[in-house]
Amino acid sequence: MARGKIQIKKIENSTNRQVTYSKRRNGLFKKANELTVLCDAKVSIIMVSCTEKLHEYISPSVTTKQFFDQYQKASGIDLWNSHYEKMQEEMRQLKEVNTNLRTQIRQRLGDCLENVGFEELLDLEKESQEAVCIIRERKLKVIGNKLETCKKKVRSAQDVYKKLMHEFDIRGEDPQYGMIEDAGEYGAMYGYPPHNIDAAPRILTLRLQPDHPNNLHAAASALTTYALLG
Repeated sequence: MARGKIQIKKIENSTNRQVTYSKRRNGLFKKANELTVLCDAKVSIIMVSCTEKLHEYISPSVTTKQFFDQYQKASGIDLWNSHYEKMQEEMRQLKEVNTNLRTQIRQRLGDCLENVGFEELLDLEKESQEAVCIIRERKLKVIGNKLETCKKKVRSAQDVYKKLMHEFDIRGEDPQYGMIEDAGEYGAMYGYPPHNIDAAPRILTLRLQPDHPNNLHAAASALTTYALLG
C-alpha cells in the first residue's frame, strides 16, 4: 500500500511535531554520514528544535573549528573577525554599564557630585532616604529576632532551674529569680560559685543555722554549703 504525501506545513500538535522532528533529524544525519563516507565530503549540520535543543552533525574527519575555517576560505567571509568585533562591542557596553554603576555607588557615598544637577540631587536624596528606611526596618527586625532568642534562652534557663529545684525537692524559692528561700529572713540562698578555670561549674545552696539569725560572725561559722549540681 503506497503512502500518501504529507502536506508540507507546520504540524500544530506539539507531540506529533516533536516526533516528526526527531525522525527526520535522524534520517538527515544518516544521509549526511552516508554522503561523508561515499563521497569523502565534509558535512556539517546544525539544528535547533522548537524546544531550543541543539543537535549537530559534523564529519568525523574534521573538527568544528576546522570546518568553519574551510568555510571561511571557500566563501571568502571572515567569520572570526566579525565575531571578534561583536564581542568587542559587547565588552564596551559592559564597561559603560560598570562605569555608571561605580559612579552611582560613589554618589551614594557623597562623592562625584560636582556635575550632578538639582533634579538629580533630589532623586538621589529620595533614593537614599528610601534606602535608609529599608535598612532601619531590617535593623529593627534583626534586633527583634535577637531579643526573641534571648527571651527563649531565659525561659529555657528558668525551666532548667525549676527542674533542678524539683529534683532536689527544694521549696520556698523566689518565684521570679529562684535564688532565695525564706525570703523574709534570707535563711537560704542558691547561686553559682566564682568562676574557676580548674573547676566545673556548680549550683550551690547556702544555709544559715537558725540559732544565729542576726550574728554575722556566728552565721559565717554556721554556714553550710550543699552542691546541687556538679
